[in-house]
Amino acid sequence: MNVTEILPFLIPLIIAQFALLGYTLYHIFTHNTYKRGNRTVWLIITLVFMNFVGPILYFILGKEDN
Repeated sequence: MNVTEILPFLIPLIIAQFALLGYTLYHIFTHNTYKRGNRTVWLIITLVFMNFVGPILYFILGKEDN
């Protein structure tokens, strides 16, 4: 399998991953309250588990509902 064959499928996933990561980091830095944990914990989780898992965990477990 050649990389150029799967590249059309990878590019949208990479863009979606970085967009979700960017929005998550923006949300963490602009809000002060969280359901569980604090800003430092969610920054570490989000950055360590960058590939969709960290941001999704934040929005499920950490984001405070307004």
